[in-house]
Amino acid sequence: MQPLALTLKGFRGIRDGLGRDEITLDLERLTQDAQLIAIVGANGSGKSTIMDCLVPYIGLPSRAALAGAGGFSYYDHVYLPESVKDLTWAHEGRCYRSQIVIRLCGRRRTEAFLHTLDDAGHWRPVQLDDGMVSDGRVETYTRCVEAICGSAETFFTSVFAAQGKRQLSTYRNAEIKSLLADLLGQEEIQALGQKAAETVRLLKAGLATIRQELVGLDAEGVRLEATRRRLDGAGERMAAAERAKTAAHSALEAAQARHARVAVEREQSRATEARRAQLAAERQSTLDTTAQARRALQSRDQVERQRLEQLDQRVAGRRQQECSRRQALTLSRQRCQAVLAEAGEVQRADRRLPLAQRVQALRSALTEACRQQTHALTRCQGAVRLAEHRVAGIEQEAGRAALKAEELARRFGLTGEVPCVGTDLQGRCKLLGDAREAQSLIPNAHAQLARLAVEKAAAQQELLAARQRCEALAGAPQNLARAEHREAAARERVSRLAVMCSKAPACAQAQMTLVEIDQELQALGPALAADAAAETADERAERQQIAAARQAIEEQQEQLARQATAALARLDHALASLPPAFDERQVTQAAQALGAAREAFGATEQSMLTAVREAQTIEEVSKQVAALAERRERVHARSARVEDELGNWSLFARCMSNDGLIALAIDDAGPALSALANDLLLACYGPRFTVSIHTLLETAKGEQKEGFDILVHDGDTGESKSVSLMSGGERTFVESCLTRAIALYLARNTGRRYTTLFTDEADGALDSQRKRMFILGGYEREFFVSQTPELTAMADAVIDLDALKADRCEAQRSVSAA
Repeated sequence: MQPLALTLKGFRGIRDGLGRDEITLDLERLTQDAQLIAIVGANGSGKSTIMDCLVPYIGLPSRAALAGAGGFSYYDHVYLPESVKDLTWAHEGRCYRSQIVIRLCGRRRTEAFLHTLDDAGHWRPVQLDDGMVSDGRVETYTRCVEAICGSAETFFTSVFAAQGKRQLSTYRNAEIKSLLADLLGQEEIQALGQKAAETVRLLKAGLATIRQELVGLDAEGVRLEATRRRLDGAGERMAAAERAKTAAHSALEAAQARHARVAVEREQSRATEARRAQLAAERQSTLDTTAQARRALQSRDQVERQRLEQLDQRVAGRRQQECSRRQALTLSRQRCQAVLAEAGEVQRADRRLPLAQRVQALRSALTEACRQQTHALTRCQGAVRLAEHRVAGIEQEAGRAALKAEELARRFGLTGEVPCVGTDLQGRCKLLGDAREAQSLIPNAHAQLARLAVEKAAAQQELLAARQRCEALAGAPQNLARAEHREAAARERVSRLAVMCSKAPACAQAQMTLVEIDQELQALGPALAADAAAETADERAERQQIAAARQAIEEQQEQLARQATAALARLDHALASLPPAFDERQVTQAAQALGAAREAFGATEQSMLTAVREAQTIEEVSKQVAALAERRERVHARSARVEDELGNWSLFARCMSNDGLIALAIDDAGPALSALANDLLLACYGPRFTVSIHTLLETAKGEQKEGFDILVHDGDTGESKSVSLMSGGERTFVESCLTRAIALYLARNTGRRYTTLFTDEADGALDSQRKRMFILGGYEREFFVSQTPELTAMADAVIDLDALKADRCEAQRSVSAA
C-alpha cells in the first residue's frame, strides 16, 4: 500500500499546526522514487495528523484511546460543518481513492466511500467478490478496505508505528492469538470456529427452549392432576343436584298459584279504590282551594302591613332629617366660634411678623460672619502646622550639614598626619588626596549652614505670626455656635407667626358662615318634643284607610275557614263509609315468594349444569393426561438428542478456536517468526540479542498453560529475560525486528505484502547509533517522523511542514499588502 495524494479539510491538527483549513499533498510529486521520506516540522505542526491519514483505515491510530471499534471518534478532531479526508493510494497494481466525510451540523454523521480506477480511467465504487459494494456506510467501507489490505490490527502491528503504539509484550493471550491467526492465514478455520460457536449458541438457546417446554409440561401435568382431584365425586354431586331441582320445581308451582290468587283479589277491589281515590282527590282539591284563598288573603294583608310600615318609615325619616340638619348646623356654628376665638392671636401675629423677619435676617448675617472667622481659624491652624513641619525639616537638614562639615574638617586635619607628606608617594596617596578634596568642600558646607540658619529664622517668624492670628481667632467656634442657636430661635419664631397669619382668611370666612347658620336655625324654628305626633293630615288619613282594609281581610279569613271545615267533614264521612282498602303487601309478598322460588329453581338448574360439566371435564382431563405423558416422552427424547449435538459442536468449536488448531499453527509458526526476527537482529544490531516466542508458559506449580511471551537472550551477559523486562531502547528495537518479521512472514505465507512502512517518532527511546540503524529495512518505501536531525538528513525526500506554514504566512501578508 503506497499513498499517492492526500487532501485534508477541517482537521484541528492542520489548523492548529499550519493555520490552514485545508491542505493538499501530491506525494507522487514530492517523493518521486525516494525510498526514505521524512515528514519534518516543529512540535505541534500537524506531522502526526498527516502520518495517521496516509493509510485508508478509519481513524487516527495515534489518537485512538482503545484498539478496535469504539476506541476513536473523528468528531473530536474536526471543526468544520463538513470535514473531508481524501486519500489516493495504490495497492498490488491498482489505484484506489478513499473519501471520508465527517458532518457536524445537525445530527453527527460519517460517510466513507472507496472507489477504484477502472481501465477506462473512471472512478467506480469498489465491489467485493461476495457482491458487497462500498455505498458510503462506514461498515461497508471498513469491510472493503480490510478485504484489500487486510485487517487493521495486522496492518498497524506490522508496518505502522504510531506514537504511543502498544508494545507486543503487553498483548493479552487472546489478543496475540487473534493477531497471529490473521498472520498465519487461518481465516477459514476462524470462520468455521465462529460458525460452530454460533451453532453452539443456537443449540443452547434451543435446549433452553426445550427445557422450558419440559417445565411447562410438568406444570401442566401438576395442574391437570390438581383439577382431577378437585373434581372427584362429580357423579354423586350430579344426582343430588337433580333431586334438588325437582323439589325447587314443586315450590315454584305453589308460589305461582298463590300469586295468581292474590292478583284476582286485587282486581276485584279496584272499583272501591277508584271511588276512594275520587273522594280523596275531591278532599285534596278542597284543601288546595282553601289554602290558595287563604294565601291570597294573607298576601293582601301583607301588602297592607307593608303600607303601614312604609308610612311609619316616611314619618320617622322626615323627623330624622330635621334633627340631623339641626345637629349639623349646631356643629358648624361651634367650629366657626372656635376659629373666631383665635382672631386676636392672628391680628397680633400679623403685626409682629415683619419685625421678626428683620431680626432673623440680622442674626443670619451675624452667623455668616462667625462662620467666616471659623474658616479663617482653620486656615491659620493649617499654616501653623505647615510652619512647624518646615522648621523641623530645616533643623534636620542643618544637623546633616553640620555633621558633614565636621566630617570634612576631620578629613582635612589628616593632611598633617599622613606620613607620605613631602615624599615621592604623596601624589599617589589616597588619604592625602581625600584630605585635599575635603579642603575644597569646607567653604560650601559653611555656606550651606549659614543659608539654613537664615531659612530657619524666617520660618520661625512665620510660625510666630500664624500662632498670633490663631490666638486672635480662638473664640470663633463658640461665637458661631451661639449665633447659630439664636438664628434657629429667630427662624422658629418667624415660622410660628407666619402659620398664625395664614389663619386670617379662615377667620373672615368663619364670621360670614356664622351669620348664615344663625339665619337657617331661625328658619327651622324650635325643636319638637320627642313624644309629639308630628304627622300631617295626609299621613293620618292613610293610616285610617290601612286599618279598615286589614279589618275586612280578617273577616274574609274567618268566613273561609267555616266553609272549608264543613266541606271536609262531608268528605271524611263518605270515606269512612267505604270498605277497607286492599292490602298491597299481599301482592308484594306473593311476588317476592315467586321470585325466590324462581331463583332457587335457577340455582338448582345451574348446580345441575355445573355437575354435568364437571363430569364431562373429568373425562376430558383424563384424555389430556394421557396425551401430556406421550408429549413429555417426545420432548425428553428431543432434549437428549440436542444435548448430544451440543457436546459435539462444542468440541468442534473449541478445536476451531484460538485454543485449538490455531494454537497448534501458532506453535508451528513460533520458530519461523523467531528465526526471521533473529536474522533481522543480526543484520541490523549485531549478534548480541536473540529472541524466542513461547506460547506455553509455566505456572508457579510447574504446570503448562496457554499464553504468549517473547524471551530475549543477551549474548553479552548470557542471561535470558522477557522483553517486558528490558529497557525502553532495547525493547524498541527488539520489538521493531519482531514486527518486521511478522510482515515478512505475512508476505511469505499469505501472499499479502506491504511495501511501505510508516513510523511516527518510534525512535524516541533509542540512542543516536541505534536511531540510525532503526530506519533501515527491506521495504520499498518508508514514511517516518523523527526529531533527530541526523535521521532526517538520511532521508531521500523531505516534506517540510514549516516551509508550508511560512509560504502560507507570506501569502497572507501579500494579500494584506495588496
